[in-house]
Amino acid sequence: MIKTMKDVILSRAQDIIVKSEVEQALSSDQKLRIKLGIDPTGPVLHLGRASVVRRLKNLQDMGHQIVLIVGDFTAKIGDASDKTSERQVLSDDVIKANMADYKAQLGQILDMSKVEFHYNSEWLSKIPLDKFIELAQQFTVAQMIERENYAIRFKENRPIGLHEFLYPILQGYDSIAVKADIEIGGTDQLFNLMAGRTMQKNAGQKPQSVLTFELLTGPDGRKMSTSWGNAIYITDEPNDMYGKLMRINDELIAEYYRICTDVPLDVIEQVVDDIAGGANPRDTKASLAREIVTIYHGEKAAFAAEEAFNAQFREGKLPEDMAEETVSKSKWQPIELLVALKLAESKSDARRLLEQGGVRLNGVQIKQERTKTSEITVEPDDVIQVGKRRFVKLRVKG
Repeated sequence: MIKTMKDVILSRAQDIIVKSEVEQALSSDQKLRIKLGIDPTGPVLHLGRASVVRRLKNLQDMGHQIVLIVGDFTAKIGDASDKTSERQVLSDDVIKANMADYKAQLGQILDMSKVEFHYNSEWLSKIPLDKFIELAQQFTVAQMIERENYAIRFKENRPIGLHEFLYPILQGYDSIAVKADIEIGGTDQLFNLMAGRTMQKNAGQKPQSVLTFELLTGPDGRKMSTSWGNAIYITDEPNDMYGKLMRINDELIAEYYRICTDVPLDVIEQVVDDIAGGANPRDTKASLAREIVTIYHGEKAAFAAEEAFNAQFREGKLPEDMAEETVSKSKWQPIELLVALKLAESKSDARRLLEQGGVRLNGVQIKQERTKTSEITVEPDDVIQVGKRRFVKLRVKG
C-alpha cells in the first residue's frame, strides 16, 4: 500500500533520471526547486495537463519550492514534441488571451501563494544573438532528427521548420535561469528535459533530475488535446465533467485512475482484476468520475453530479418515443452534426444553439470550441438533446 507522497510520485513516474539521485533528494531535508513549464496554447487546462500539475502539488505538500514557468515566449515557436506535423505559431494577442485565467486555474490545484511564478519572456527576450549561438552549439541536427516525431516527418518529406529545433534549447535555458533541481513533464517532453540537464552542466550548474509522467488519452482514444476537441477541462461544470468521464472507454478506467488521481496502484490493480472477474465497469467508472469531480469541485458537487446523471440516464428519464437517426461516421464537428440531424435549420442556427449552451451529448453540454477543427465522437445509442424537449438517439453506420 502506498503511504507517502514520495511513493505516489515515484510510482507514477515513467522516466526517472537519475533514479538514485531523485530518491535520495526526495528523502532528504533539502528544499528542492521543482520546475514545470506550461505553454499557453489554449485558454483552459484539461485533465491531461492538470495531472502533471497535480504531481507538483504532491511535491509542494512535501515542502519543496515549486517553480512554475508560463511559456509566453516559447508559445510563439510551439513545441512539436507530441506532434507529427508543424504546430501553428501563436500570435501575441492569442497568447495573452490564453494566459488570462491561467493563474486562477492553476490555483485550483496549487497553493499559488507559495509558488515561484515566471513568464519565460523575462529572460528569453533578452538573450543576445551571440549568446544564443553559443547555446545552440551544444546540440546537433542529428540529435534533433533522431526524435521520433521529426524522424517521421523527415521520412515522409513533410516540412520541419528550423524554428522548431530552437524549442528544446529555449526550454533548457529556462532551467538555467531558475536553477532547477528537478524538472517534470509529460513523456513527450523527455528530450527537452534532458536538454536542460546538458545545458545546466555546461553552464556550471548541477544538472537537474528529470521525472516524466504518462500522457492522458481522451475519451475518443487519441491523446487528450484541445485542438482535437476531445478534452475534459478542469473548468467544466461538475455535471458536464462527470458525464464526459462516464463516456470514456472501459479500457481507460485504470489509466484515468493512475494519471488523474492519487489512488494507490495496488487498489487500481484490484479494480482491474474485479472488472476482469465480472464486475460492472459502469459502476467502477462512476466511482472514478466521482473521484475526479471531487478533486476539482468538491465532494458535494460530485455527488450532486452523480445523482443528476443517474436520474437522466440510469433511471430511464428519457422520452420513450425519441427519434432515431443513422449517421455515416463517428467523428463530427458539432455544427455539422446538428445540421445533418435536422436539429438546426442552418450552420448559423447550430452555432447559436451551441453558443447558448442548449446542446447536450448524453447529458454533457457541447461547447462551441474556439478552434474550427474541434470534433466530437459519437457512438451507437448516444443521445443528442437540443433544448428541453428535442432528443435524437444515434445509430452509427459502419
